Amino acid sequence: MTGSGAPKDEVRAQGMKVAIVASSWHDSIVRSLIEAAQKACADSGAKASLFRVAGSFELPVVALACAKADFEAVVALGVIIRGNTPHFEYVCQAATDGLIRVALDTGVPVGYGLLTCDTEGQALARAGRPASSEDKGAESAQAAIGAALVLRQFNAG
Repeated sequence: MTGSGAPKDEVRAQGMKVAIVASSWHDSIVRSLIEAAQKACADSGAKASLFRVAGSFELPVVALACAKADFEAVVALGVIIRGNTPHFEYVCQAATDGLIRVALDTGVPVGYGLLTCDTEGQALARAGRPASSEDKGAESAQAAIGAALVLRQFNAG
């Protein structure tokens, strides 16, 4: 089962500023991801700010602006569901490449909460709803916060 090996670490990030950048396509699913990411931030003590964009293709440019501002971590959330054209592959690849580039170019961790699924059912299974088997909104927030805490160690000494 996918996700069965997910870490269960509890992170403490009191006062950390986290940007959540979320697309607007498949809004009911993305709202579930946002709520889970916001809860994960609050549970860790981090302060989350939400920024909405049109689609997943726009996630990297706004993530970059957040990383260049005073955020220690960025959480990118979106849903791309395969259609009948190659558009799915182009958007998935562009968004993924852009988000990793943001992280590597700025040194600010980017939690990858972009669901790239063949069906809406697959996205719902990962959306952190009561009937979902996974919670990618929370997991991506925890991953970004955890990486930011590790990077704080390098800046503390």
